[in-house]
Amino acid sequence: MTGTVLVVGASGLVGAACVAEFAAAGWRVLAVSRRAPEAAAEVAFQHLPVDLRDPAAVRAAAGRFAEVTHVVYAAVFEKPDLVRGWREPHQMAINLAMFQSVTEALRSAPVEHLTLLQGTKAYGVHHHPIRVPARERHPRDPHQNFYWLQEDHLRAVARERDLSWTVLRPQLVVGPTHGVAMNLPPVIGAYAAICRAEGLPFGFPGGPSYVTQAVDVRLVARAARWAAGSPAARGEHFNLTNGEVFGWRDLWPALAEESGLEPAPDTPRRLAEFLPAHAATWDRLVRRHGLRPLALPALLGASHHYADFHFATGARTAPPPALVSTVKVSQAGFTDTWDTELSFRHWLRALVDRGVLPPG
Repeated sequence: MTGTVLVVGASGLVGAACVAEFAAAGWRVLAVSRRAPEAAAEVAFQHLPVDLRDPAAVRAAAGRFAEVTHVVYAAVFEKPDLVRGWREPHQMAINLAMFQSVTEALRSAPVEHLTLLQGTKAYGVHHHPIRVPARERHPRDPHQNFYWLQEDHLRAVARERDLSWTVLRPQLVVGPTHGVAMNLPPVIGAYAAICRAEGLPFGFPGGPSYVTQAVDVRLVARAARWAAGSPAARGEHFNLTNGEVFGWRDLWPALAEESGLEPAPDTPRRLAEFLPAHAATWDRLVRRHGLRPLALPALLGASHHYADFHFATGARTAPPPALVSTVKVSQAGFTDTWDTELSFRHWLRALVDRGVLPPG
């Protein structure tokens, strides 16, 4: 099927992938974000520059939504230090207000289906150990979260306007987008480049070993397109992973090889401190290799804080397992899988090809 899809948060990690995925499948794509999403020349879409935190700007764009049949809402507001912000009422209130502005602007549009993005924070992973595996049928975890605020609003809108919805819960999304809150390849690539330039060992910077999961952003985008047209996805929540587990220390030699470095023993470092302290080194690399003129903050966004969280940096003991089941989405008909090592390699290479990272 095809239609007109509104991708909200289109310049972000998942949003940009959805723009490419829906466009390749023949959909008319409207992309809403403050800056245009990065896309290949053959990706056809119309960009609407809108700051979702400005309700008046969202209302002004409503006239452009007259033919929207499907929505992928992938926008998120995060605090600069990221992880602490996950518990702040202010962060939650802004994310709810942004979503409300969009649904109100779509009041007159013929919307049939809306896909909303959540994540493993839905299971309380940032508060306490979670059940293993976490399953979509488990009761809502009793903690404050903008996910619940947005979802409750979505359910009310769906009842009022007779539209269907799907909630996707990807685990550690991996892709090429830089300058965002939660994407690790730009962080790993910048760390590797600085280590190489400074003659420092490229050892794993984190804490105790544990088993985790990730999902390639292309898989998430395909799941969003599947959800838009599948009756089995209506009114459902779905966890998304690559279909396997991995450990950071087991993955690290492949990341070193992809970055042109020798594996090294563990080198505990808090990347949220190490990388900003080497901003001058990064600036020299940009000039030396003719890279895009991106200062380090513009490259990293808040993702260096995200890296420390996922690497368990500074932890004395391994974090409790946070593994989710993807049985439900497979049984519903979406069965895509991905090789996690190849996913990280691919996106590190893509960032080099785009002139964002220096060659290894």
